[in-house]
Amino acid sequence: MSSVQPEPPRVHRGLVSIAVMSSAVMEVLDTSVVNVSLPHVAGSLSATVDEATWVLTSYIVANAVILPITGWLSNYVGRKRLLLTVVAGFTISSVLCGLAPSLPLLIFFRVLQGTTGGGLQPMSQAVLLEEFPLAERGKAMAMWGMGIVAAPILGPVLGGWITDAYSWRWVFFINVPVGIFSIVTIALFVEDPPYIRRGSLKVDAIGLGMLAVGMGSLQVMLDRGQEEDWFASRTISVLAVLAVVFLAGFVVRELIVPDPIVRFRLLRYRNFAMGLLLVFVLGFVLYGSLVLLPIFMQTLLGWSAANAGIWTSPRGIGTALCMPVVGYLLGRGWDGRRLLVFGFTTAAVALYGFSHMTLDSGTTDILLHQLNQGMGMAFIFVPLTTLTMDPIPREETGYATSLYSVMRNVGSSFGISFLTTWIARRAQVHQSGLVAHANPYSEAFRERLQGLTQALVAKGADAFTATREALALVYGSIQRQASLLAILEVFRVMAVAFFLAGGLVFLMRRSVHGARGAAAAH
Repeated sequence: MSSVQPEPPRVHRGLVSIAVMSSAVMEVLDTSVVNVSLPHVAGSLSATVDEATWVLTSYIVANAVILPITGWLSNYVGRKRLLLTVVAGFTISSVLCGLAPSLPLLIFFRVLQGTTGGGLQPMSQAVLLEEFPLAERGKAMAMWGMGIVAAPILGPVLGGWITDAYSWRWVFFINVPVGIFSIVTIALFVEDPPYIRRGSLKVDAIGLGMLAVGMGSLQVMLDRGQEEDWFASRTISVLAVLAVVFLAGFVVRELIVPDPIVRFRLLRYRNFAMGLLLVFVLGFVLYGSLVLLPIFMQTLLGWSAANAGIWTSPRGIGTALCMPVVGYLLGRGWDGRRLLVFGFTTAAVALYGFSHMTLDSGTTDILLHQLNQGMGMAFIFVPLTTLTMDPIPREETGYATSLYSVMRNVGSSFGISFLTTWIARRAQVHQSGLVAHANPYSEAFRERLQGLTQALVAKGADAFTATREALALVYGSIQRQASLLAILEVFRVMAVAFFLAGGLVFLMRRSVHGARGAAAAH
């Protein structure tokens, strides 16, 4: 007799996909939407923008602690029960965030929101990987990736519109109908796989504590490092020590306890180990570039936040258009490694194109590079997930997707911290170099200063005032050029990272299940 379980009907798979995708996209979209509304939150609650950033930090920290243990929690309490609990908790905490009368209460409710929302991505991914047959995993991940990759790109546009048209509180209230829909559909269509036995695992309280301290310290360090001048700050130094000690201790403990809450033994599968490295690079570059491009458009090109959000969205359009194509090619038996190399190369070329922009760059240049990067991301995201999860036994899928999500999120945190630090430090270096050429002995400097002074005098300013204002304009131009050079360097670094990642792809093995499934289909 065959041990293969009968596949669920296609209609049922579609309903399950809608059920879990709605909750995952809600969580991802909420994260990026809130970023845009921070100045409004600060003004409404009588706080500074710096204080309001804890609205983001608190969510990230809570999210980071929950992500690694999602697989264990699914097996301990049951995946369906956990899904219903966290979606309900995320929806209720969203309402509480929207009603928060003060910043401390808003931060507390954001911790609750991050705690409940942390497991939505890996659980939805695990459900789809198990619901679809092996030969159709590419299609499943294409569907999942369209929401997960496109949501943070489209989020700023939605967040800006909601905040301007209504209030920052509606950024949270919009989660309510989506949450209710997700709860109903999960209750009706999602079922636990047969290998999940609720309550059969022991609770590793010590491991949980070590993970909470280690991940919490790491995320706060990465989020606040640049503002605190990194290791010049005693707080950041202490957080770094706590992160290293507790996370290292946690890894050692999880390798020796009988019921680990994070199964690092899965790293014995080569594809999974390489996939974690590559998804770290993906998170580093994807979320780093998502932050970097709006900075370039707003601070250097002088665009409004709304325009910057609109011109960030073509990346999501490129991704959404190519995701179904990638899923189809994988389903037809194409080697996922070749698609992955194509994706990394295409996205790297787009990032390298960004590194040649100037202060005169227009929407056409940005549109072209954005579409190319979005297309490349589609060819990265789907094959990478499929190849990484290919050797994982079904009963380990929840643990694997949790680790996968952790590495993507940690990569994004490192990427954002890296680019903000790089821009701040390298802009100072470039400014010093440019200022050295702005002296009375430089003919170009004298001509520029004289031209600006004459223009200001022609507008009615006296000679002394005109000279001072001309010097201020020259200095402002130097600052913009210095920031531009630093930003272009970051784009080049990210392009190199993707080129190198493409070279590592062939250390992975070809998808055995995908190849068999395609052969069987013929």
